[in-house]
Amino acid sequence: MESFGIIIGYAAAICMILGYLPQAISTIRTRETDGIALPTFLMMGLGSLFFVIQGIVQHIWSLAIANTITLICSAIIFGIKIHNDRKKHK
Repeated sequence: MESFGIIIGYAAAICMILGYLPQAISTIRTRETDGIALPTFLMMGLGSLFFVIQGIVQHIWSLAIANTITLICSAIIFGIKIHNDRKKHK
């Protein structure tokens, strides 16, 4: 049964990464962030950070790895969004 849980964890990790990566790649390429809500990405980034911590503490590496990748994606998108918003207000 433990093997099944590990397989499900890695399947979830792959889904999370494949769900986040297209948005990150698109945002990096186009620098377009008008449709992105800043509070949403901030909360998603914090959620990923907490999952990374949980994964490390509980030795659930699929959780830690997937959320490290989504945290990096969130941070990049968040940074581009902040940059764009500041540029618009100048």
